[in-house]
Amino acid sequence: MLKRFENKAVDAGWLNSNFPCMMACPAHTNAGRYVALIAEGNYEEAYRYARGPNPLASVCGRVCAHPCETACRRGAIDRPISIRALKRFLTERHGPESRRPVDVNAGCRQNKLPFKIAIVGAGPVGLSAAHDLAVMGYSVTIFEAAPVAGGMLHLGLPEYRLPRSVIQAQVREILATGDITLKLNHAAGRDFTIAGLRSQGFDAVLVAVGAHRSRDLSIPGVDLDGVHKGIDFLLNVNLGYQFTIGKKVIVIGGGNVAMDVARSAAREVVRQHTAGVQEQEPLEENVNAVAAKEMMDISLSALRLGASEVHLVCLENRAEMPASDEEIAEAEEEGIILHPGLGPKRIIGGPGGVTALEVLKTKQVFDADGRFNPAFYENSELQLECDTIIMAIGQAPRLDFLRPEDGVEISRRGLIAVEPRTLMTTAPGVFAGGDCAFGPRLIIDSVADGKRAAMGIDEYLRGASHPEPTIEVEILQRHSMPLNLLDLVRKDPPLLPLDRRTGVTEVEVVYDEETARAEAQRCLHCWVNTIFEGSPLDGSQCILCGGCVDVCPEDCLELVSLDRFDFAPAVVEKLVANEQLLNVELDDVRAEELGTISGSVMLKDETRCIRCGLCAARCPVGTITMESYNLIPAEPTGLISTESIEAPLRATLADRK
Repeated sequence: MLKRFENKAVDAGWLNSNFPCMMACPAHTNAGRYVALIAEGNYEEAYRYARGPNPLASVCGRVCAHPCETACRRGAIDRPISIRALKRFLTERHGPESRRPVDVNAGCRQNKLPFKIAIVGAGPVGLSAAHDLAVMGYSVTIFEAAPVAGGMLHLGLPEYRLPRSVIQAQVREILATGDITLKLNHAAGRDFTIAGLRSQGFDAVLVAVGAHRSRDLSIPGVDLDGVHKGIDFLLNVNLGYQFTIGKKVIVIGGGNVAMDVARSAAREVVRQHTAGVQEQEPLEENVNAVAAKEMMDISLSALRLGASEVHLVCLENRAEMPASDEEIAEAEEEGIILHPGLGPKRIIGGPGGVTALEVLKTKQVFDADGRFNPAFYENSELQLECDTIIMAIGQAPRLDFLRPEDGVEISRRGLIAVEPRTLMTTAPGVFAGGDCAFGPRLIIDSVADGKRAAMGIDEYLRGASHPEPTIEVEILQRHSMPLNLLDLVRKDPPLLPLDRRTGVTEVEVVYDEETARAEAQRCLHCWVNTIFEGSPLDGSQCILCGGCVDVCPEDCLELVSLDRFDFAPAVVEKLVANEQLLNVELDDVRAEELGTISGSVMLKDETRCIRCGLCAARCPVGTITMESYNLIPAEPTGLISTESIEAPLRATLADRK
């Protein structure tokens, strides 16, 4: 039996620390919940948790950089839960690509609103925003310059990583969400302008054009035949265009180059646009992850196009390479030859094209202050023979379609300035997100940007306020975990045998049901916690028996005397100011008395707790309970009614334009 309590007073910082995987996900997907439901065999409900906050769940189940796994507490014990692969297991059962798709929006769609929204770009940001806006009741038109939807999902990611059928199914699902129109081959600057969209009656515009321009490498020889830019290479390959490639290919990677450019770009935005704009420095791990994917995708795609040798040159040594160990191992297994710790000096060639890349040995990538400032050993030149060079040194947005009359300011580095909470630009009613505003981003970051932009647009048009989720607490009766929990070994996602990795065949294989459930059993259930306050229904008080300390398998509990603690004035002040949150922990002791009275204190190291529940089972008086915390999205408040919205609000919006 479950006893439920809503809106229990809980410290937000403490609560967030108990949802590490969810808090690490930019879209706040409750990964732990769907992993636990997989372990129980409840796949449809698990899919609802995975898909609910993420309109691109099927895509992310295959190619997400999974920051949730980095944050997973199981990783501190042995290895993190394979969260991304488990998401794919669910989407192949109930996602739009499956035979039994589940509509998570059934019953959630709101009544149609009298507003039209234009979205420029059908990539992850645009698709995510369109989905959420359609659920809210908005009419949305997406303008996409390419002949296909998906942005860099389709144009930048090889099919062996992300099948086109999955992208198409995800796009169809989003378009069916509500009143959404997709217009392909409609390029900003050529077929329309931002100001023109406003004059055509669109009440708000979201610029979500991504970063489709390769950065340049300033060394001699870059203009020789056979030298290509990474994004151009991927665009041609993924759109099916003819691309001539040689037999001996060198890919020049530059994760830290991209990082430096992105940081500089972010600082330049802040320098030029101080009003309403805060510093948005790209996360190093995000930018490096994007750069690493680009390097690996280009290298493996070159092999699949018929190159007999593919070499990868990067500044970092092997241990510093931005790619994950798994990706590096996979690339080497497929035949990629790595040359870490080398920097390009010049490209050698003649009328017939490129013949070699001259490199120097790297002395350092960063200086003493941690700034990107490569240094090389003198007289360390080496020449690597090749007939094709592809430069994967980062991406940048192409924003030459923006005009002065649009009112959208960009920095000299080429990023759009936005207000970070709502993503509104310097032009009222015009929003921007993703790579064009923040530099290289993870796919899940772009999904989150789309959701944030949708809320910003809703707030702008309807005066909506989107409050924080409410907290539902469940007191669990007889909570338990598998007895062999810590002995369970991670089940890595299966891969195709090397001899079958050809063409566009997907390399990673989905878990079978038995393996998925076995992997999901490893989850520590971080949303469940040990609470030392007894049941609010019957009341109970600790008798200091110490049974919980004795039974704890991780030694994370300790009972000590109160006189061992020094309560600084700042600590006491915080306890007094947060009496509602801490009155149970103080257990009838006033904060002002601390340091002057005797007693005992129960200490708990929550970083070591595995939520086994043995302490609660051992407690003879029921003081210890196992409580589950669930965050429930709150309905927007302060909305202007649709009945009264037409005339007065449209007049207000017209004045803003």
